[in-house]
Amino acid sequence: MKTSRAWLGLTALALLGFQTQAVAQADHQVTYNGEVGRIINENCVVCHREGGIGPMQLSNYDQVRPWAPLIQLRVANREMPPYSYDHGIGIQELQGDWRLQQDEIDTIVAWVNQGSPLGDPDITVPAPELQDPSEWSFVDQFGQPDLVVASVAMDIPADGNDLWTKHYVATGLTTERCIRAVQVKPRGDAKAVVHHANSSVAAPNEDGEYERYGQLTEYAMGKWGEIIPEGVCRTLPANSRVSWDIHMFPGGLGAAAPGTVIKDNVVEIGLWFHDEDFQEKTSPFKQDLKAYQLRDGYESGQLIVPPNGYTMTQGFHSFDHPVRIDSFQPHGHLRMNAASLEIFYPATGRTEQISQVSNWSATWHHSHLYEPDVAPLLPTGAVLVIKQWYDNTADNPNNPDPDQWVVGGSRTGDEMSHAWIAVTHLDGEGYEKLVAEREAKAERSLAGND
Repeated sequence: MKTSRAWLGLTALALLGFQTQAVAQADHQVTYNGEVGRIINENCVVCHREGGIGPMQLSNYDQVRPWAPLIQLRVANREMPPYSYDHGIGIQELQGDWRLQQDEIDTIVAWVNQGSPLGDPDITVPAPELQDPSEWSFVDQFGQPDLVVASVAMDIPADGNDLWTKHYVATGLTTERCIRAVQVKPRGDAKAVVHHANSSVAAPNEDGEYERYGQLTEYAMGKWGEIIPEGVCRTLPANSRVSWDIHMFPGGLGAAAPGTVIKDNVVEIGLWFHDEDFQEKTSPFKQDLKAYQLRDGYESGQLIVPPNGYTMTQGFHSFDHPVRIDSFQPHGHLRMNAASLEIFYPATGRTEQISQVSNWSATWHHSHLYEPDVAPLLPTGAVLVIKQWYDNTADNPNNPDPDQWVVGGSRTGDEMSHAWIAVTHLDGEGYEKLVAEREAKAERSLAGND
């Protein structure tokens, strides 16, 4: 799949289309103080501010004006804000969705086409309500985390080979708890240095020996966090400990790469819990997070992307009970550039596309959290079909060297082929109840439109 060349053509057509729409707005002057400043403040300044991770500041008109043509291009191509998830394909109702609305894109394009005017100088654009960039993502919803588990500190050099650290840290929990939300956050300047931070859970067995219980969460560059749906429990056992597996890339990746020594680098997990009696009151279904592989043995070198070439991988998984798919997070490295999630229904022979990510980047990993009332419900035997594409040519802007053979492996220069997927495991009664609720909601919606 030669997505890079295809995207160049699609990008040109898209930009032409946006400009055509902007021309239709020519009788309406669009100004920074009138409309554009609000859009930029609400969607861009969170990163493009003093101390932010964006490469330039966009906090006022004087800062924005020199960058207006580039802003137009990036916004029209849907490269900014950096949330790669295709419009018009599959489920569009997502939690933590950073994408601009189409009318906001049209407004910015029209503004630049009109010369990027300031507008009435007596009008002040409302300042954005910005969260401290060091703060947790879910503070406004849930307050401070109930528990923070920090990794062991480690110094990261300014350059050199990939580094890993693997160690255990006790949670200190004496009772089993249901997780409500979870976020992994590197401290300070380490966001561009921590390539990924996987965390699994080890719990004591009947003999008091620790053994793997399951995945706690996963972090990769740019990830926002995870919210577990209402009435669902992702369990953290009593007396458990976190097994850290942290991969660091000296110097960092992307525009925010510090290129300096990071002293005492620490990665933290913030956990928000339901009340202690949550399980007794609600009898929740269980959710887990797993890495679903797209090709067996790829980490031992079997994934091959030829020099100046392309590769596509795919994987299949089915369940012996009904499930709900709560989130989808494709994973790869520098040559991966696209991914999709489909569902095949053997009973009907129908395939349904759920999600498509056609401009994926290793510097912005997103766990696409489906709104619970539209998250895919899979009957027993339905098959997940996961596909990922790799571009090892000079057309791929993230590619460090298109003349290299690329194999599967853990280094940043290697590739990976899996997707992190959160699954709620249902029984027959629970599945039928959710289906009935959605059908009733659809009927009410239709009745309201009569």
